[in-house]
Amino acid sequence: MIKYLIVDDEHIAHDIIKGYCDMLPHLELVKNCYDAIEALECLRQQPVDLIFLDLNMPKLKGFDFLRTLAAPPKIIVTTAYQEFALEGFELNVVDYLLKPFSFERFLKALNKVVNTTPTGPPTLASKTAVGNSIFLRSNKTYLQVNLSDILYLEASGNYTKIITTANTISVRQKISELLTSLQFEQLVQVHKSFAVAKNRINSIEGNRIFIQDFEIPIGKIYKMNVDRMLE
Repeated sequence: MIKYLIVDDEHIAHDIIKGYCDMLPHLELVKNCYDAIEALECLRQQPVDLIFLDLNMPKLKGFDFLRTLAAPPKIIVTTAYQEFALEGFELNVVDYLLKPFSFERFLKALNKVVNTTPTGPPTLASKTAVGNSIFLRSNKTYLQVNLSDILYLEASGNYTKIITTANTISVRQKISELLTSLQFEQLVQVHKSFAVAKNRINSIEGNRIFIQDFEIPIGKIYKMNVDRMLE
């Protein structure tokens, strides 16, 4: 479970962010904070994994608040001010969302949180946070997939099937695009239509890879990728 705070002085911003978060599993709102002072008090009582942080707030500006934190959680900046983006990345924010932002852009930022190593010492919240996983859209549903559960990928036109230990998920994304977005080093493309998880391979026989009861072909131009695995 990813525990999060929303720190923003605009009520509509809270509604939008919470609405997006409610569409995804394993996200738990700790508190709506309407200024940084309220957020500081909340953090003294309850550690969190993630803060959605506005910049232009009364009493204490967003980045000034961030500098007061000795071991900040993950930060996603949500603001209407593009000119502060460079300063944000210098402070190691995970992402910088310009209002108004779409759900797809929000999801991209959240995937960065899920796939980065926590900064600072672990907390009760970070111990229960989702580890090496990613949110993927299948039809109108957003599913959380643990990368370690992936057996292989199979291309099907503009779609890609993700075969895991539990089920098969189809996403509207080409296999090349999906491999880039997953950024999972265990996945190796072995055919124009297939990529396999190295740690899930049972055996390699001739031009075939066997994973559980599945048989995956090896393409001629991708044989070098397989040979590297065997070195």
